[in-house]
Amino acid sequence: MRKDRSLEIPEKVRRTALARGEDGLTWLAGLGELVDELEREWDLSVGHAFSTGTEAFVAEALSADGRQTVLKIAIPGLDPSHRELRTLLAANGRGYVQVLRHNAGRGAMLLERLGPQLHQLGLPLDAQIEIICATLRDAWRPLPEGLQLMSGGEKASSLAAFIETTWAALGKPCSERAIDKARSFAEVRRQAFDPQNAVLAHGDAHAWNTLLVPAGGPQRFKLVDPDGLFIERAYDLCISMREWPSELLMGDPLELGRRRCRQLARLSGVGPEPIWQWGFIESLSNGLLLKQKGLDKLASEFLTVVSAWAIGDLLWT
Repeated sequence: MRKDRSLEIPEKVRRTALARGEDGLTWLAGLGELVDELEREWDLSVGHAFSTGTEAFVAEALSADGRQTVLKIAIPGLDPSHRELRTLLAANGRGYVQVLRHNAGRGAMLLERLGPQLHQLGLPLDAQIEIICATLRDAWRPLPEGLQLMSGGEKASSLAAFIETTWAALGKPCSERAIDKARSFAEVRRQAFDPQNAVLAHGDAHAWNTLLVPAGGPQRFKLVDPDGLFIERAYDLCISMREWPSELLMGDPLELGRRRCRQLARLSGVGPEPIWQWGFIESLSNGLLLKQKGLDKLASEFLTVVSAWAIGDLLWT
């Protein structure tokens, strides 16, 4: 590592790396040297690390031509098939952050520099949802030939399995009725998977992964940190059903959830039923994941919303 620079590693990134055991320790020990190597090879000047990273070292960088960029180096093992890189390369900057250079073997990407996250702009919730939907409409496209990603059927099965095993392991922290409904919805979505109607999807399109494009002209946003899925559009939309649970608890969660689902359907042209079903599955899964991590207070918000949603049998007309 350059002797005149002490590499900043955000604490969240450090903790994630340490959780990877020996591989994480080795990555942390060699990160400074890797950054120095990439600076030389890509003709960069790397500056301060962003504090928002959790699964990668992300830092501001300046290219030799004066372009403001971002250097991202992933923690080994968290994305073994390089789904993020493959998704971003397939998007080629449309709706997603542009990849300028990459080295998959080192887990490194040089990205265009975007502006603040959507959630930092202080916009009303409805406006944030409108922006996310508009950004997704720009980003959705057919799966490029040769690109292999998890399918919608596989995603539904994976979430159902996680919900059942985690619910039991945590001592059944929500009603069996909610689990039964999630199981039923997951089977419906699994069977509904149709390659003809599926798209290259982000998989986690929330306000923290939606960034302002700083260039002049009409306000635009791009997506970062994709999971990369081959799935129906309703799945990307359901992330906005899962997010902001505290807003849904400010009144009747069932009625407020219905309102949000209708809004997402209206803005996207996608039917409300699959959005609702995926939203139910994702909200329950996320609540159990948070409880598994010991974040009981936040987990309870998601589980309370899902419990309210599980009571009503909705008919979308």
